[in-house]
Amino acid sequence: MRFTFADAMTDPQYYVPLAQAAEDAGYHSFAVADSICYPEVSDSTYPYTPDGSREFLENKPFIEAFILITAMAQATERIRFVPFVLKLPVRPPVLVAKQAASIAALYDNRLSLGVGLSPWPEDFDVMGVPFPKRGKRMNEAMQIIRGLTSGGYFEHHGEIYDLQSIKINPVPTKPVPMLVGGHSDAALRRAVRLGDGWMHAGGKTDELDEILTRLAAVRKAEGKEDDPFEIHVASIDAFSVDGVKRLEDKGVTDVTVGFRMPYQMEQDTQPLEEKITALRKFSDKVIARCG
Repeated sequence: MRFTFADAMTDPQYYVPLAQAAEDAGYHSFAVADSICYPEVSDSTYPYTPDGSREFLENKPFIEAFILITAMAQATERIRFVPFVLKLPVRPPVLVAKQAASIAALYDNRLSLGVGLSPWPEDFDVMGVPFPKRGKRMNEAMQIIRGLTSGGYFEHHGEIYDLQSIKINPVPTKPVPMLVGGHSDAALRRAVRLGDGWMHAGGKTDELDEILTRLAAVRKAEGKEDDPFEIHVASIDAFSVDGVKRLEDKGVTDVTVGFRMPYQMEQDTQPLEEKITALRKFSDKVIARCG
């Protein structure tokens, strides 16, 4: 089992020392949240709060994901970084490919690209991107990023994007893993068909079990049940050695852990020292005992 540390909407000055502390404590990855803007007026609901409220996001600090990853990667040597998740369809895929390839090439392939759909139509509006066919847009964007980060010339002629033959340089020496977030059937199919893994956004154990059953069915239907595939999960089971073993038995490869509730109206006032103490205690209690 591999362990990913997550802390979001905190003091931006904390991220570099947190990444260094997580690396020293044996975490495999550091999850980075993505948010472009906060609309003053919106009818949208947030899919991962019980009542769909989004107000807790207002006035919370979000450093642009690739910039934050670059800052942390520069200050570390081994730990990986993964957006959880990058709102891909609102971004130009060629630019995302260039950003991802640059980070991976500079920092020893220490990037996994977690991608997903934005729940906010406003993200599409402000970026000048149509909201309809966003799933198709996501699929083609993933194909373009995969093609361009692999090296050599690549072209794409699809329903959404028409890309002449181009290449980017440099590209990383290893493929950039692409992990797909989302709990819908479409997201699971996208993860299996186009990605290298799936990312779980949290929820109750029985809900996770149901999703894992659906995910296994998709992998079998696509003839990929034996292919390498990452499964990143946020679960209460990740906070004990026995729970980690249960997740391993279900096929989970990575667990994401954090030590405070981010869905709160108040600003994060937890001191940096307390955050580092918490991630180290977890490492001693769980990571070290899981080998």
